Order: sequence, then C-alpha cells, then structure tokens
Amino acid sequence: MAEQVSAVESRLAELGLSVPEVVPPVASYQPAVIADGVVYVSGQLPFVDGALPMTGKVGAEVTEEQAHELARQCALNCIGALKSALGDLDRVTRIAKVGGFVASAPSFTGQPKVLNGASELLGAAFGDAGQHARSAVGVTVLPLDTPVEVDLIAHVR
Repeated sequence: MAEQVSAVESRLAELGLSVPEVVPPVASYQPAVIADGVVYVSGQLPFVDGALPMTGKVGAEVTEEQAHELARQCALNCIGALKSALGDLDRVTRIAKVGGFVASAPSFTGQPKVLNGASELLGAAFGDAGQHARSAVGVTVLPLDTPVEVDLIAHVR
C-alpha cells in the first residue's frame, strides 16, 4: 500500500521540493520533541544531502540573497524533523514560533530579510497554519560555521 501524501507535501511538490530525511543531530539532542500537543524542533542547519552548501558570515562571505535561500533550506529541514516526529504533516495545526539565527558580519543588519526565506516557505507549505511569530537574531558564529540556523515550535492534533 502506498504511503499517503499529506497536503503539506503536495504543496511542497508544487514548489519542486520534497521533504528531506531528518538530519542526524550534530550533538546530544533530539531533532524534535513532542510534549502536550506541541512539537519543539531543534535548530536546523541548511544541510542538503548531508553537506552544508556554504559557510561563513552573512554580509561578508555570504550574500543576503544566498542566506535567504539557506534559511529556506533550514525551514525545509525543520519540516523534515516535524515529519520524522509526527509521521503525518497534516497533524500540524499551527507553526506558532520560528527562531532564526544569522551568523553576521559586524555591519550586517538584514537578519529579518534573511529569515523571510524560512517564513515564506512555511507559509507556502502550511497555508494559514504556517503564519507565525518570529525572532531574527544576528550572532557572531554558528555551529560548523553555517550562516543560518532555524528552529520552530508547532502545535499539533
């Protein structure tokens, strides 16, 4: 029997995307934890097929446009972590909060524009349920010298 494709996965397919396998943790934590109808997704890096497409600071080695795409990939990896925890992405009733971290050159102030890459993808994938509160924070350095990291909190049925 074929696996049922969720509405979220169908919307992603329309964008030419598929849900990636969950990225194995780089330290001692779980990619996603469910507690009392809420899924907490750990910070996801922009891995593609097990590798970081680029490293460095946004506003120096990485452009704002490149970082926007990396944030989008982080959000896609968050969706992968959600699917690994839930099985069915249609169980998500709301993406409540997104946290975004941007490894920034000292003068870079476009963190919100970078994180729009994640927010836009979540809105496209989850529709109204993908509209969320968000933080966009500039930091000195992130794990593995990645330019962007995204985590999220989702409510589920």
